[in-house]
This record gives sequence, structure tokens and C-alpha cells, in this order.
Amino acid sequence: MRVSPRSPVIATFAVLASMLLMGCLRQASPEEDTLLETVPVTSPDDGGAFSVAPVEPEPDDAVPAVADAPAPEQDVDWSDLPLTAGDASISCDLDYVAQGDGEPLADLTRESLEAALMPCRERGVMRVRYNGRIAPDFTALVQRAATVADELGVDKRVLDITSVGGQVEEAIRAGDFIAESRWTIWVREGASCHSACVFVLGAGDTRLITGRVGIHRIIRMSSTATTRAELNAELRAVYDRVRSYLERNGAAVAVADLMMAVPNRSLRLLTADELRLYGLDGVNPAQDDLDRLRLMRKCGEDFVIRRDAFTRAFDARCKAPRTDLDALNACGLDLRTQFGFPDEICPAESPLSEFDTGTALVLAPPASRDDDAQARGGEG
Repeated sequence: MRVSPRSPVIATFAVLASMLLMGCLRQASPEEDTLLETVPVTSPDDGGAFSVAPVEPEPDDAVPAVADAPAPEQDVDWSDLPLTAGDASISCDLDYVAQGDGEPLADLTRESLEAALMPCRERGVMRVRYNGRIAPDFTALVQRAATVADELGVDKRVLDITSVGGQVEEAIRAGDFIAESRWTIWVREGASCHSACVFVLGAGDTRLITGRVGIHRIIRMSSTATTRAELNAELRAVYDRVRSYLERNGAAVAVADLMMAVPNRSLRLLTADELRLYGLDGVNPAQDDLDRLRLMRKCGEDFVIRRDAFTRAFDARCKAPRTDLDALNACGLDLRTQFGFPDEICPAESPLSEFDTGTALVLAPPASRDDDAQARGGEG
């Protein structure tokens, strides 16, 4: 897909919490609804979802451990760590079709990240492109990139990911950090997010998916089990952590149950309907709850009402099977003027605010009260 000058660039639809409008951008064909795809994985290190952390299976009547909650915020570790699990690059442009993915990161040092992110200060947007496994160096990548972005005032951030999966514990660590540092996650055309990558996907403020998302069973790499019952007890402890993680990040715990039923050598591709059902596509419901409270305090009740009305109108008028991103963006940008966006008081929190560039923001002519009321009429 090529972006025309008349259309906005391919963009994160909810780098800011104002975005409550991403639904199905890619409708699965009937054949995909029941597809089980065999993945050519030669070893768990090449992908999949595998657990390496020691576990102590709890008795049936045990109380869930408090340790399942995210650890308190800590300073980022800047010790030497090579990026070996995948390839990463940073771009200050969201249009990867026309502008590419930016310069590859040679390493994860502060100096390299500062040099890569310095050009992003003007627009306040960064896009981290990552293609590889979920491993400790991936977690360090998102932590360090977000830390430098905070220091430079780059507050809109996108993780543009392709991954066959990796270590479950690292996906949870990275995901909890992502959940607290305001990321949008892309799985773009031709990309995939499989197994452990799904936990990273679930943590985003908004998830924009036009690629493929798949799940399967977790493997215990450090297992000492000799019977099926012992292995099940170990896995139950791991899955309890996974369920707790999914729950606090607004995704359905049913994802963990579905994973248990899919052999690790097969891959269950999730349909567009399933992604929405499990809370893995579009706006993160947990983040949305927080944002509604914040926006109510900062921008007022009228703003929140108009934003919700815009979202319903967008769903009804703009979304259609196989609508491409260009058409979706254009429809949303045209529609938002009917609801008085960008808002003069809260322009940065308005829907699609990423298209309004910095201090050169040009406010669209606000709709008249009569037009606004008419536009909102019938939208519930």
C-alpha cells in the first residue's frame, strides 16, 4: 500500500489514549477461521513460547502469589548487552512504505539510542522496528528506547514488530514495561506475532493488526517432570502467571486456556473476530478505563462524550471489510471535524492527534452546535 500526498501517512491510531477506534482492518477468509498452521521450528530457541524460569507448583488451595504483579519501577540497566535476538531500527516517520524503517541500531548503548532518537524530537514520534525473538535484549531495547524518548520529549511511540515468539518471562517483563510507557503495537502487512509475542502485543495502549497473530502451547525448557501429572503441575504455575499478566493488561484470560489446547509444533491463527473477542486488537480496555478518568479531569465531560460519539460513528461509517489504512485514515479525519476535533482545549488528546504536527497545529473549523448535535444524533 502506497500513501498518497492527499492522505495522512500510515499512522498509529492510538499512540495517544484518545484513540478508541481501531477494529477489524483485515477480515479473515472463511478458510482462516479454523486454520492450524504447522510452524517449521527446529528448536525452541528459534521461536515458540518457552518458559525457563524455575517454578514451585502451588497446592490446590494456595493463595495466588503477590509476585505475579509487576515489580516496582527500577532504574534501567545500561550495562553492555549486544542485540543478538533480532534486528532493530528506529525511524521518526510512521510511513514505512515511503520512508523505510530508519537506520539499523548497531547496539543498545545510550549513545546509539540518543543518536537515533535525536531527529525525532521535532515531531515527537518514534517507531521502533523489531524483527526477531523475544529475549532479554528485546526487553532492554524497549526499556532503553522509552527511557531515552522520555528524556528527549518524544512521547508518541510505536513498536513495529515481527516475531515468532521466544521466552515467556521476557515477554511478560517487556509487556509490563510497555504497559506503563505508552506504546502502540503494530503487526503490519506481511508481519507476524506468534506465541510469546502475543503477550507483548496485549500490553500496548492500542494494537494495530494487519498481519497474522498465532498462539500455541508453552514449553517448559527447565522442566524436571517425569510424568504428565508433574509436567501439568509445572505448567499450571506458569499459566497462572500468564493469566495474571493478561488480566492486568486488559486481555482475556481465555487466551491462556486456548494456548493449552494447541500443540507447540502447530500454530492456531487467531481470526479478526477472535482478536477483538480476546481484547488483543484495537484499544486496550484496561488503558481506556484509566484514560477516561484522566480525560474527564483534564478535558471535561463534553470532550469525553464527543470522543465516544466519534468512535461509534467511526465504527459505523468508516470500517468495512478489507478497508485499507489510507481509506480508513481519510474517513476518520473527515469525520472528526463533525465532532469538533481537534479540540481547542485538548488538541493532543483528540482522536487522530498524531496527524496534527507539533506547534504548527492547524485546528479544523469546529462544527457548529447545530451541526454537532445533528452529527451526534442517532449515534447512541
